[in-house]
Amino acid sequence: MLTLDKIYHAKYVLKQVIRETDVIHAPKINPESNIWLKTENLQITGSFKVRGAYYKMSCLSEEEKAKGVIACSAGNHAQGVALAAAKNGIRSIICLPDGAPISKVEATKSYGAEVCLVKGVYDDAYNEALRQRDEHGYTFVHPFDDENVIAGQGTIGLELIEQIPDMDAVIVPVGGGGLISGVAYAVKSLNPKIKIYGVQATGAPSMYNSVRDGHIEQLDSVSTIADGIAVKEPGENTYKLVSDYVDEIVTVTDDEISAAILALMEQQKLVTEGAGAVPVAAAMFNKVPIKGKKTVCLLSGGNIDVTILSRVIKRGLLMTGRNSTLNIELIDKPGQLMDVSRIIAELGGNVISIHHERANEGSAVNGCYLRIVLETRNYAHIEEIKDALKSNGFKITGD
Repeated sequence: MLTLDKIYHAKYVLKQVIRETDVIHAPKINPESNIWLKTENLQITGSFKVRGAYYKMSCLSEEEKAKGVIACSAGNHAQGVALAAAKNGIRSIICLPDGAPISKVEATKSYGAEVCLVKGVYDDAYNEALRQRDEHGYTFVHPFDDENVIAGQGTIGLELIEQIPDMDAVIVPVGGGGLISGVAYAVKSLNPKIKIYGVQATGAPSMYNSVRDGHIEQLDSVSTIADGIAVKEPGENTYKLVSDYVDEIVTVTDDEISAAILALMEQQKLVTEGAGAVPVAAAMFNKVPIKGKKTVCLLSGGNIDVTILSRVIKRGLLMTGRNSTLNIELIDKPGQLMDVSRIIAELGGNVISIHHERANEGSAVNGCYLRIVLETRNYAHIEEIKDALKSNGFKITGD
């Protein structure tokens, strides 16, 4: 059973192992709130997961340690278990879904674990890990539905109470629910007035649906760039703790998550993965009632695959009006392209690419089309450019 004493004991055990991560002020994230960032993306292994994994490992018997441990993960829990096992001299086998980012697979191996790639998603890796546990007698280290793992994650709540005792709210990512269960239990036990908000991706709302409907539900599939919280079904322990201690759960889209990743990079010089950015997305897009409140966003991890980072940045630019594509219908005569370029330049737009095409069947004989990709400041800037082009007689298509 989870107790505050257990979380304090976890804090004592972890003291020499993990980093007490900084809390950074981030006023630009939402000017109407007072936002602070708990930087677990800068934790060893790049994620909070090492806290729960190490504490769980410290509670094993000598016989269990001798047989070894097995775990399953979308990535971050794997690295936490691998590192914790290595520090305790325990053999570790990690089952990962075959779609896990290569960077996370390689990082897990680098910490000394044996990696077993399983076709499918997290839940398929979970079933394979249970099969091997039963066959070989390994101890299974659950990524979220284990009271010792939850206690380890709860140490973040104790740190926050010490770092920002006057906080009004904490926004936490939710996948299976281990992180928010520990944080909510610790924070609410010490100060019940502090609000705890959970955030899931719209493509993986398992806890959101379960709490809304009053019973644990399993999703048929999950689809989100936030792979660290792409969980089909919450745990029994975490579902109960979330139901008892969390004030509200909301969802954010992949576009909103991308915008949050971009904002953190530009404004705070912090790299987060999709799961780590969901609290910031919730704050940026006013998904939770934090106006005028001192609010902590928990950045749970920073292990984003660099191969998808450029795509995420592009989506973030589009989401915030920093990038725009205009399709303009022109009359095919000299000077038209120069006039369009002049208008855009005078208004401070930056042209990235141009595609010019003669008229096709069904359009004016002397017509042509211009497709321009622009760098812009925001949506208002895009509208300003469009209005100027229209007032100069240019027709914008697909608007």
